[in-house]
Amino acid sequence: MIPKETLLSTARFPRALSRRASLAATAVLALTLAACGGDSGNSDATGAATPGGSTGTGDAEAPAEQVDLTVGVIPILDVAPIYLGVQEGFFEDEGLNLTLELAQGGAAIVPGVVSGQFQFGFSNTTSLLLAAQNNLGLKAIANGASATSDPMEDFHGLVVKADSPLQGFADLAGKRIGVNTLNNIHTTTVNEVIREAGGDPAGNTFVELPFPDMAQAVANGDVDAGVIVEPFLTMALNAGDRNLGSNLASVAEGMTVAMYFTSEAYAQENADIVERFTTAMNTSLTYANENPDAVREVLGTYTNIDPAVAAEVTLPAWPTEIDRASVEKLSELAQGDGMLTSAPDLDALLP
Repeated sequence: MIPKETLLSTARFPRALSRRASLAATAVLALTLAACGGDSGNSDATGAATPGGSTGTGDAEAPAEQVDLTVGVIPILDVAPIYLGVQEGFFEDEGLNLTLELAQGGAAIVPGVVSGQFQFGFSNTTSLLLAAQNNLGLKAIANGASATSDPMEDFHGLVVKADSPLQGFADLAGKRIGVNTLNNIHTTTVNEVIREAGGDPAGNTFVELPFPDMAQAVANGDVDAGVIVEPFLTMALNAGDRNLGSNLASVAEGMTVAMYFTSEAYAQENADIVERFTTAMNTSLTYANENPDAVREVLGTYTNIDPAVAAEVTLPAWPTEIDRASVEKLSELAQGDGMLTSAPDLDALLP
């Protein structure tokens, strides 16, 4: 089993960035609506730059109008840039005071943005495509996290036991495969890597399991393979499991896995605030890409990840540009698997 001290947890950040962390095993590493679905958590995390500390952008004065915003996020590696942005003062420089409210996944964040509980939120791309088809009125405004360019060095991996006879994606055809949520980004991309390898995914059985339980399910033989994300991927590999490769990076190098979004109504009524948030978010993404050590350090402020594991994990890529081609690919895969009845209007969804 995964040691409790490695689980990601909720935390509260007051003005001076003091820490209060409590384990939240049920909120661990859920991606969104379906790449990371689940119910809302109870804890929140409020962030602002430390008085007298780094502002990240020099001595520029913050705009006169200070705006309080609530952003729905998930306690996973992917959202490290927004925590760095708060810590380094990038949002404060734009006159924005963020409350980062933790939820287990997009199943809570998407409706939270629709209802106005959150002004902005974080969700995986396929979940936003599903929301677009259902006319929920959402607008992506910034990249959230992207796959790397190397399927063997990504923050997701398809893992099998060390002695498993499965040697490649084609061998997964007809097998039991663990995913954190059914009918979303992992099921469609696993099906695709099997097809691309010459296999037929029609006989696959997907088993829904929380990410922290995935490695144990593989070890027990409950599933033949499992999609595992960091930090559990590093832990599984250190325990001797084998990684067949990332189902995300194998489908599209640099795939836009998740995005920050708001509601169309909020964007229309608050165009200036959305622009300022996007500016600060893009600055945060760039800072995270250029400062991996800072990323690994900030993980300890909103998770309970073991520092030794944090030092080893493969981080996501955080470009500022949304890779439209990969979004189109995910849309095509969702249509092919019957999750979408037609192609969503990407011009309306994307910036």
